[in-house]
Amino acid sequence: MRGGLPRRVRSPRLGELYLSFITVSLPSNRFNPLRPLRQTRGPLEFVVGCGLDEFEAYYKRAVGELGSIERRYIEDDPSHLIVWREGSEILGHALWHESNTEEHRKGDPRDDQDRELLRILAEGKKRFVELHELWLRREHRGKGYGKLFFDFFEDFIAKKGHDAIVYYAYDPAALAMCRKRGYKEAYGVESGGAICCVFYLPIKK
Repeated sequence: MRGGLPRRVRSPRLGELYLSFITVSLPSNRFNPLRPLRQTRGPLEFVVGCGLDEFEAYYKRAVGELGSIERRYIEDDPSHLIVWREGSEILGHALWHESNTEEHRKGDPRDDQDRELLRILAEGKKRFVELHELWLRREHRGKGYGKLFFDFFEDFIAKKGHDAIVYYAYDPAALAMCRKRGYKEAYGVESGGAICCVFYLPIKK
């Protein structure tokens, strides 16, 4: 392993790439996850990667149909998916991907206003990680899990060698979280049909 990250392994049960940082006791005929990257509060763990069938079943119940863009991020690199687990249950998830000031992803250019705001926030830097989607089931909100996730995610992204995080948000709890953590902020970008704030955090190494 390099940089504290796990190697990719193949699950004999799912037949898919699966990255994990949790340790559980499993029958010998099931996939045995790797050692945790970081232990969190109580039974809650942040797990990097998940079998696609399991994630899609959870996603359909919690959010709806998994979009083609989100599926592509996971298939391109399983570590783009982080699930929040309590035992075998998925409580929430995050999707992220590499990005830059010019394009959301290769072949998908940003609009002029988005590009200009990012150039101002990034102060000349071009590349960063975009936190594409963040979701926690409603019955688990208000328990401090958001802070634990951002602690984990910022450290995880730094260990992967990235320089900054960008996150588009309009939910009041997300806005308060980013402001409390010192993210730089600009307003006026359309995302998902809503006008939202764009937050930018340089990663300290």
